[in-house]
Amino acid sequence: MIPFPKINPNLIEIGPIHLRWYGLMYVLSFLASYLLIAKQSRARRIGLRGALLQDLIFFSALGLIIGARLGYILFYQFHNFSFYLQHPLEIIAVWHGGMSFHGGLIGATLAGILFCRLRHLPFWEVADTVIVTAPIGLGLGRLGNFINGELFGRTSSVPWA
Repeated sequence: MIPFPKINPNLIEIGPIHLRWYGLMYVLSFLASYLLIAKQSRARRIGLRGALLQDLIFFSALGLIIGARLGYILFYQFHNFSFYLQHPLEIIAVWHGGMSFHGGLIGATLAGILFCRLRHLPFWEVADTVIVTAPIGLGLGRLGNFINGELFGRTSSVPWA
């Protein structure tokens, strides 16, 4: 049997505060997205610069995190929905785990549509510029999943495992 690596999911622990590798992956994704979108925006002459780009990243990140958490609750914890109704603060408790890729995609997309409408920006041009950052976020997110021990599969006793 091949042993699973044991990596501490906490990057830094200072008293009751635990900074996790998975959270770092989100921060690195947003930072890389900012830098790449700034470069793409200059090349495409869209005008996503300065405060406008910072606002876009902020609202997209907020939509992604809210959507990912709500997606997890609705897609994977729907059988426990009454628990979340009785304990509504658990809905925002991302530190307990539970984020959904497809919920995050929906949340970030809705945030992007709303942002473009409010700022009178052409959505499809902005989307074409922003979408190139998705593989970076997905890759870093999967790395965070790996560190958390979430991607190894199940133990098997078959001879070839």
